[in-house]
Amino acid sequence: MDRRCHRVVIVAACVIAAACGESATPPPSTESDVDSNQHVVTFTRDIAPIIYSQCTPCHRPGGSGPFSLISYEDVSRRGRQIVEVTTSGFMPPWLPEPGFGNFIGERSLTSGQIEILSEWIASGTLEGTQEELPALPSFNDGWKLGDPDLVVNLPSSYTLPAEGIDIFRNLVIPIPVSERRWVKAVELRPGNPQFVHHAIMAVDDTTSSRRLEAAETEQADQPGFSGMEMGQAFMPDGHLMGWTPGMAPNPGRDGLAWRLDPGTDFVLQLHMLPSGRPETITPIAAFHFADEPPNGPPLHLLRLDADHLLDIPPGDSNFVVTDAITLPIDVEIYAVYPHAHYIASSMEAKATLPDGTERWLLRIDEWDFNWQDVYRVAEPYTLPRGTTVSMRFTYDNSAGNPRNPSAPPIRVRAGNRSSDEMAHLQLQVRPKSTEDLVQLRESLYRDALRKRPDNPWNYYGLGNVLWEQNRLSSAVTQYETGLTVDPTHAPMRNNLGAVLEAQGRTEDAASQFREAISLDPDFADAHYNYGNTLLTLGQSDEAIRQYQDTLRLEPNHAEAHANLGYAYQQQGALNDAIRHYRDTVRLQPESTEALNNLGSALAMSGEFTEAIELFEQTLARDPSHPQARENLALARELERENNR
Repeated sequence: MDRRCHRVVIVAACVIAAACGESATPPPSTESDVDSNQHVVTFTRDIAPIIYSQCTPCHRPGGSGPFSLISYEDVSRRGRQIVEVTTSGFMPPWLPEPGFGNFIGERSLTSGQIEILSEWIASGTLEGTQEELPALPSFNDGWKLGDPDLVVNLPSSYTLPAEGIDIFRNLVIPIPVSERRWVKAVELRPGNPQFVHHAIMAVDDTTSSRRLEAAETEQADQPGFSGMEMGQAFMPDGHLMGWTPGMAPNPGRDGLAWRLDPGTDFVLQLHMLPSGRPETITPIAAFHFADEPPNGPPLHLLRLDADHLLDIPPGDSNFVVTDAITLPIDVEIYAVYPHAHYIASSMEAKATLPDGTERWLLRIDEWDFNWQDVYRVAEPYTLPRGTTVSMRFTYDNSAGNPRNPSAPPIRVRAGNRSSDEMAHLQLQVRPKSTEDLVQLRESLYRDALRKRPDNPWNYYGLGNVLWEQNRLSSAVTQYETGLTVDPTHAPMRNNLGAVLEAQGRTEDAASQFREAISLDPDFADAHYNYGNTLLTLGQSDEAIRQYQDTLRLEPNHAEAHANLGYAYQQQGALNDAIRHYRDTVRLQPESTEALNNLGSALAMSGEFTEAIELFEQTLARDPSHPQARENLALARELERENNR
């Protein structure tokens, strides 16, 4: 199997608070104007605690809100506006209905708090005494999760144009790590949060994003590349990595870190809103590393999708789509993420357990594209095998929908533009075992194929899962069927070639690799796999050229360094072999094969002392390694003979 799967996951998040006009302010009153026997609502005693906890975290200098809500003057000047937006539920921005899921970071006011705000306005916005004013909250404008282990930034700023709607820019930032690390959490500073609608954070270990950036012609003087498609960048190990203004960073959980290898790029997709003048955007990201790899199977994104049903006629105010899937395994739920665009009006997600019991996952009665979020559950919970997870999304494409971007309404279909629509529900889940994860992935791909047999990526994904299970003939069938849908699908041809190679059909495999390279000359893994096939066929010179092409495209491709070292060693070019074996050890320091191979080349070149050390390191990690034990004995004998 090739080194990696090509995963594309589109995740969107939410936006900053929209600026609202100022309302007329009633004249201030004093407590002496009110009967002393009545309860008097004052700013300092009653209102400030509410504002400081629910509003000020965003509405403060340097925050994502368009104005500050700190002082009595700030709040009283906008008092009626505050009552209006809190009574309507527009503020604080929190879409899920209470009681239909328990989530971290819930932003909402109680009915009692809203009543107190209304009473304060009605009674004349009394200020109260300074002795009763609570201390202004202390806001950490540094990294929220403490000192990071690594900070990366865009080498040059992006300039947001003055005009336009829904500008999407994918910024590519190299991550300078020299060895494999495990990432527990990522924090983002987008550079200018008042103009960033949301951000998607992904990683790319294929260099595809760099190539898309290099091919950009529309804004060649700007960093990154345009559009909502991120190439082969993906969310690592099922982690939902998004950013919204005011959103607390996810600190991660112990045992759930994701792998970060050398040569990986951080790909940041920013959805930005022009302000009428050019704005400078300079994002910075902080990585917090874990000491240990995950203590079990990785997280996975379980996705329900009804995009194939979206064809919403103009004027339809109650267009409904649904989807459901029955779990083949037990899963633990960590987060719920629904996604739609402007004309969605409501959505619900629930789980029907095997005994018929229903459990709400999420319910949103008034959807707002501008305030969507990833909803992390307060405590992970288990959905047992046989549970049916279902979603129901409703859309309002009428002129009566104030959020409808088209006037008059037009027919709306599925698509990536915000003027199109989506119907996605993603659950961040964790299976109990790696075997369960494979079973889940197969079930999800078969479900996706049922809905979208015209999507070649579904055949590709199912073929990969079958390959992982060593069901080679079935994998070949899926790849070949997928290629009838899209004959130009280079990753499909590459993986078909790899499975054919595993079946011993070497010439057929070579043909598929050549075709993949013809379709995508910068496809590093196709060059690598073709090199392996050529080496098998005894064509070492051409194999070396393919490995060199691989490393030209991906300098940190550890397997290419290893196999190129082997090819050079077979030709007697020991210095070249040693150089590439050292690169392999650098990139895969835990690999006993890399240590043994380097030791073998050094011994052949007469460097017995270092070779012996490497063989001893290999055996310390793997005492049963037969080649290292044999090589150690031979190297010691040769060293003794050399010293006589």
